[in-house]
Formats: sequence, structure tokens, C-alpha cells
Amino acid sequence: MKHVLITGADRGIGFALAKIYAENNYVVYAGQFMPDWPALSELKQTFPETLHIIPLNVGSDESVTEAFTLVSAKTDRLDILINCAGIHSSTDDREHFLNIYQVNTLGALRVTEAFLPLMENGDKRICSFSSEAGIISLATRIGEFAYTSSKAALNIASQMLFQKLRPEGYTFRLYHPGWVRSYMSGQKATQGHFEPEETAQIAYEQFTGDVPCEDVLLMQDVYHQFWPF
Repeated sequence: MKHVLITGADRGIGFALAKIYAENNYVVYAGQFMPDWPALSELKQTFPETLHIIPLNVGSDESVTEAFTLVSAKTDRLDILINCAGIHSSTDDREHFLNIYQVNTLGALRVTEAFLPLMENGDKRICSFSSEAGIISLATRIGEFAYTSSKAALNIASQMLFQKLRPEGYTFRLYHPGWVRSYMSGQKATQGHFEPEETAQIAYEQFTGDVPCEDVLLMQDVYHQFWPF
């Protein structure tokens, strides 16, 4: 069985992905930020042997280290890492700016760095959720400086990881899920083009599938774009 770690798996796209991977016979390590949110505990009742709930705050070095200890006690390999945890705020004061960077950009980097020892024994695929907001040529938003720049920083950081790790056999996916009715602002959005389950299914196919060339940037339609490289 293959092993996957998903950050931000409490609800929204992360939870939908955890469910899909569990249904497809993966061993799932589901990063849980909100222990009081019941969805993951209910899902574990359906997959008691293959779904493992891992307390994880990607914005904290200590929490990420503790999560690695818990996962490495259960397995010596990780095939796919999915950096799904993310937050959004239209407020651009300094506190919100730093918090968004800690999660959206540095969170993906610290999790990736921490779990590389387990990925060495697996399929070596690193997947991250990006956004059209982080592509300078497509940036049309007014405001949201913190969110958009955090995604731009994630994009270039992923490119740098690619340049460093691709020679060692790693492959990457940067995925733009489109406008999703998600929980990134703290509560379920009422506007958007997709439910989390819809975009999660496409993400699953792209994260697990192969592409003709792993060394080029590819884009799909305007709402579902991904970069396998």
C-alpha cells in the first residue's frame, strides 16, 4: 500500500482528498489542525486501520517536528506529500500578513523539509496547492496583498525545490483548484464555482497520475490548472 500525508485535512479540499485516498486503498496520514472538528474522527471510523489522524499546525516548527515523529513511528516511507493547508484574509495588516506567510508559504516548506527522510523511501512526489493569484501575469485582484504574495512565494519556492530535488528523482505538482466554496477564511464560503469534493477529485487524479514530461510547466483550463514539474 502507498502512503500519503495531507496537511489541512480537517475540512474542505483537504478532507475530501483524505477521503478519496482512503477509498483508493492508500494509508493516509491526515494533518489535523482543529481537533474539535468532527469530520476526520468520523472518517476514521470507516477506515480505522488505514487512516491516521496526525495533530499538525504547519505554521509551527514544533508541531511539524512532532508530526514527523508520529508518522515515522508508523511507517518508514511516504509516497506522496500534499501541502493543502492554507488560510486567506482580505485584511493586509502586518499581523495577518505574517500569519498567512507562516501557513501558505513557510508551512509548505517546513513540512516538506521535515518529511524528506521518509520520502526518500517512497515515490518522492511533492504536491502543493497554489492559486492563479500567485501568477504575476494573471494577477488582477485589488487588495489581498498577503494572500496573493504568499502564493507567488510558494510558486517560486516550489520551483527552487524542483531544481534541487528533481535530480534525486522527485516529481512535483502545483495545483490551482479554482474558485472553491471552501473554509479558507474560517467558515464555509457561499460563493465559488466548485465544491471541495469536485476539485479534490481532479487533484487526486493529477497528484497520483503520471504526465508525459515531468520537466515542463503545463496548464489546464482557467479554473483547474496544475504544474507538474
